[in-house]
Amino acid sequence: MRILISNDDGVHSPGLATLAQTLATEHEVLVVAPDRDHSGASNSLTLTRPLTLDRLENGYYRCDGTPTDCVHLGLRMFRDHAPDLVVSGINLGPNLGDDTLYSGTVAAAMEGRYLDLPALAVSLERSDQWYFDTAADLALGLLRRWDQLPAGRVMNLNVPGMPRDQIQGILPTRLGHRTMGADPIAAPDPRGKERLWLNLAGQAQDRAQGTDFWAIEHGFASLTPVQPDMTDHRLMEQLTQWCP
Repeated sequence: MRILISNDDGVHSPGLATLAQTLATEHEVLVVAPDRDHSGASNSLTLTRPLTLDRLENGYYRCDGTPTDCVHLGLRMFRDHAPDLVVSGINLGPNLGDDTLYSGTVAAAMEGRYLDLPALAVSLERSDQWYFDTAADLALGLLRRWDQLPAGRVMNLNVPGMPRDQIQGILPTRLGHRTMGADPIAAPDPRGKERLWLNLAGQAQDRAQGTDFWAIEHGFASLTPVQPDMTDHRLMEQLTQWCP
């Protein structure tokens, strides 16, 4: 397959390099990634200025936009080698539960929803070190049977920070839920003006068996299907009765 690879940690991230090198052993890869860290960028597009796309010495393409910008350009600027699917990662840290709302990694994969195959977002928990090879190997294994899944979906893969032979397996999971994050931290800049740092994400609140949180905590990789359709279909009938 022809795979478009992107991320939100930037084009020089070691996770991106490991993912690209591993997938290139069996597939044709094209890397288009941001020129800097865009963690938390979600699905944002750059609409207030033009974008620049540069080819680096290693063959990767660097874009001065968001992860979604990168995939958007990757799908439209390389029509002679149009990708079959999008893979995003390897993110430096997991994207569990509510994290997926903010994640640039998941957003980059989501931009591949127009293709004939589902997209894959790959994120890795850190423990004593970064086990990028573990996450890349799991992703490569999944892609060998990727055509059995429906197009237009995004599969959110989260991998525990441990050697490959210690992974218990891959579990299909639902998103868990976090509590609200801590209050912003106020700190003055050198000129004395107060600035606000957003604080850490909240703790896992719904971490029951079957959630992505539970899987990671018990040594399993978590694979959660997510979709761009944000409609709450369970409420449609109630709204039909409620609307005048």
